[in-house]
Amino acid sequence: MIMRICSLLPSATEILYELDLGDSVVGVTHECDFPPDANNKTVVVRSAFDASRLDSEEIDKIIVQRVKEGMDIYVVDDSALRKASPDLIVAQGLCEVCSPHMKELNRAMNILENKPKVIVLDPHDLDEVLLSIQQVAKTVGKEMKGGEIVRKLRERIQHISSVTKNVKNSLKVLCIEWLDPIFSAGHWIPQMVEIAGGINGVSKQGEPSRRMEWKEVLEFDPEIIVLMPCGFDIERTMKELSRIEKHEEWQQLRAVKNKMVYATDASSYFSRPGPRTVTGLEILAKIIHPETFRDLNVPDRSFRSIY
Repeated sequence: MIMRICSLLPSATEILYELDLGDSVVGVTHECDFPPDANNKTVVVRSAFDASRLDSEEIDKIIVQRVKEGMDIYVVDDSALRKASPDLIVAQGLCEVCSPHMKELNRAMNILENKPKVIVLDPHDLDEVLLSIQQVAKTVGKEMKGGEIVRKLRERIQHISSVTKNVKNSLKVLCIEWLDPIFSAGHWIPQMVEIAGGINGVSKQGEPSRRMEWKEVLEFDPEIIVLMPCGFDIERTMKELSRIEKHEEWQQLRAVKNKMVYATDASSYFSRPGPRTVTGLEILAKIIHPETFRDLNVPDRSFRSIY
C-alpha cells in the first residue's frame, strides 16, 4: 500500500522528495516550494496573514502580538486535510514562527477520523539535521536510501572541514536572521560558520535565534556579515536592506566599511533544516574564504555582495 504523507514544514517536504517519496506527498504548507513539483500538491496549512505585503518590522510586530495573545500564526485547512487523509504527518517542534507548531498539529489530529502516525522533527544543529533525515527515512521504510543521502552530505561537510582546518586567516563572521529588529542566526548556523572556517560570534551552536542589541554587535565588530532573513530570498532581502542601513551603528561596523556584507537566498539554503542546508555550508565557505574555495560550485544567485 502506498503511504499518504502530509508535510507540515518545507524542509520535511524536501526530505521526502529526496527519499523518492514525492508521489506519496498528499499535503503540504503554503511555503513548500521545493522541489518545484511540491507547488502542485494540496495546501493543508496556510499562514494566518499575508507576509508578502509586509516589511520586516510589520511582520515582527504581528507575530509578537499573535504569540502574546495566543492567536494562530498558521491555519489548518480542515477540508483539505480531511480529503488528504494522511497515514503519516511530518511536523516540527522547533519553532512556531517558522512552521506550524504543536497547536496546529494537535488540531490536525483532532479533525482526522483516522489517526495518522506523526513524526516531530526538532533539529538544533547540523548534526541533528542529518539525524532528522535518517529519522524520516526509517519511519517510511527508506533506511538504505536515507543512509546514502546522509553519507553524501557528510562527505561534503567533511570536505569543507578538512580544508578550513588548515586555513590560518579565520575571520569574524556575523549571520543576521532578521533585519528589523535585528536577530542573530542561531541553531545550526553558528556550527556552519565554524566548519566553513569563520569565527562565530554573538550566537551559539544549538541555541535559538534571538534579538540582538547593537552594543553586542559593535563589540564583536564582525569582519564579514551574512544576511539571511528567515524565509527571504536575495531580492526580498535587498528590498529590506534600508531597514538595517538606517542605524548609525551599522555604518560603524568593520564589515560595512570594508564592503564585506553579503545577502543570501536564506529561504533555500539557511532557514530550512534539510538536505540543502549543506549547500548553505558551502555558500558560507565561498563567502568566508573565496580564494580557498574558488573551485567549489554553488547554485547561481545563492548569494551576492551588496556593496
